[in-house]
Amino acid sequence: MENKAVKVAIIDLYNNETNQGMRCIQDILKETDGKVNDAGVTYDIFDTRYKDEIPDSNYDIYISSGGPGSPFAGEGEKWEKDYFDLMDKLWANNQNGNTKKYIFYICHSFQIMARYFKFAEVVERKSRSFGIVHINKTSDGEKDPILTGLPNPFYGADFRSWQVIQPNHEKLDELGAKILCIEKERPNVPLERALMAVRISNEIVGTQFHPEADPQSMYYHFKKPEKQAEVIKEYGQKKLTEMVAHLENPDNITLTRNTVLPNFLTKAIKELRPE
Repeated sequence: MENKAVKVAIIDLYNNETNQGMRCIQDILKETDGKVNDAGVTYDIFDTRYKDEIPDSNYDIYISSGGPGSPFAGEGEKWEKDYFDLMDKLWANNQNGNTKKYIFYICHSFQIMARYFKFAEVVERKSRSFGIVHINKTSDGEKDPILTGLPNPFYGADFRSWQVIQPNHEKLDELGAKILCIEKERPNVPLERALMAVRISNEIVGTQFHPEADPQSMYYHFKKPEKQAEVIKEYGQKKLTEMVAHLENPDNITLTRNTVLPNFLTKAIKELRPE
């Protein structure tokens, strides 16, 4: 008997901004298609911020993308109300003994996830993070399936002007949530390290970094003269050269791209289609 296809909803929060993230997510889904238990993967894209499109609750897996600007920009907007209404439905579904719904939040969506679950503060950074950074696993992250196969620390693509800090441990305990990763320690910078990945439950997880990013998408950013100038001004020529060198090392960003989201999808599909 042929297995029923696994349906994925991609929630596009890029607000019509040119990006590489949507291509990267689709590439990973296409690679996953048919690889696990011959389940097959189909997906639909919902242009949520720009066109007020929102998926219904009949999908198996939801991937909510990165995006530009403030994670508070949607307050009072129809799309954010509909987005949170969907999250309410998916959360309620998972509490009621039904077939589970799986959700992965990326970057901008991770900040909105923090607002929704209220497990930490979401604040603006003093300076923008841009490029390829070291990310440290916590003890829970060392054991988490989405990070299996990555060293500690590992590399991730990080583009953000906002951050998730000051975790509310009482709320995390109430949810049964775990902090999986935090920013690399910077002894010379007296600032709290931001959360970089949080697992809410077996089915729900989010990352501040971009696990879908591949060298092609990063070259897309770094080849722009204005981006090169921005990195040089902020970090210096040495840092730019270092970032480009990272792209040529398969143990760095390529390893992260081939690990995190594929691990999440593989686990979800096996649990959804154990047959």
